[in-house]
Amino acid sequence: MTADFPEYVDVDYDDGEGEEPTEYPSLESKIEKAIEVTRQGLEEYENPAVMWTGGKDSTLTLYFINEVADQFGYEKPTAVFIDHFQHFDEITDFVERWAEAWDIDLVYARNESVGDYVSEQGLEPGDDIPVSALDAHNQHHVRDILEYEEETFPFLLDTYVGNHLLKTVALNDALEDHEIDGVISGVRWDEQEARADETFFSPRHDPDTYPPHDRVHPILQFKEADVWDAFWHYVVPEEAEEFPDEGYIPQAGDDLPEGVEWEDVPISPKYVAGFRSLGSEVSTEKTTDEPAWLQNLEDTTERAGRAQDKEDLMERLRDLGYM
Repeated sequence: MTADFPEYVDVDYDDGEGEEPTEYPSLESKIEKAIEVTRQGLEEYENPAVMWTGGKDSTLTLYFINEVADQFGYEKPTAVFIDHFQHFDEITDFVERWAEAWDIDLVYARNESVGDYVSEQGLEPGDDIPVSALDAHNQHHVRDILEYEEETFPFLLDTYVGNHLLKTVALNDALEDHEIDGVISGVRWDEQEARADETFFSPRHDPDTYPPHDRVHPILQFKEADVWDAFWHYVVPEEAEEFPDEGYIPQAGDDLPEGVEWEDVPISPKYVAGFRSLGSEVSTEKTTDEPAWLQNLEDTTERAGRAQDKEDLMERLRDLGYM
């Protein structure tokens, strides 16, 4: 990482402070801001990358990156996919398909120390992993950073130790390995309380916690419904050749315009099946078979299908580098 970081970066770290989605009253105003932030992110950082989970938010963010890169001649950043070993198969298939379609360089961030032990021992989610089985790097995180004192921890993504090792350590190691200085991420103000105070450009400069870098947040100002509106009125009509230019909102999983298949649409099939938030195959459930964009977005919680012990720890996890 460049020693004088962040001196070569000229961004306003206060941009968006104290704001909320109502500051951007129309979908067009939200998109305009997203393009502005995306363009600055591609321009200011020497080696930016985009975090891509295959979910709607990061996929919309990647769409804006594609549009801005193509229009203004920027090189497309690498997409980093955190492989925590507990993904739905449909999500990895989706990411690889659209990475190829969009000509995106896709890299996987994995905690190999945990992954190798799990593979060698044939473990299943929920099985215990001895802390002593990990390499010194991971033992340092467990003992010295998390101050975890138990001899074992469960191989589960949505726990304090599991989330930190499988996601945050994997991410921070990838940032260091690829010398990434700007992480473009699809977090939103309304998605989770711990993200409500984020700004469009957020510094992460403590070298004792993570490789110094900035977080860039083009879609902070979008609400969940706005994300779906952007897909049906902009993203999908542009990417699916037979889709109506004026947009169309399917009213069921089998309700697509003639000549269009779901594989033509850059929306994860898990949303079509009724999942509203995507986490892991172990700890994320759906409460209805209705496609995500047709569910009651205003009066229900978007992340209700997630394991809540991790949700309750979000603030502490983000202090350690979680998205």
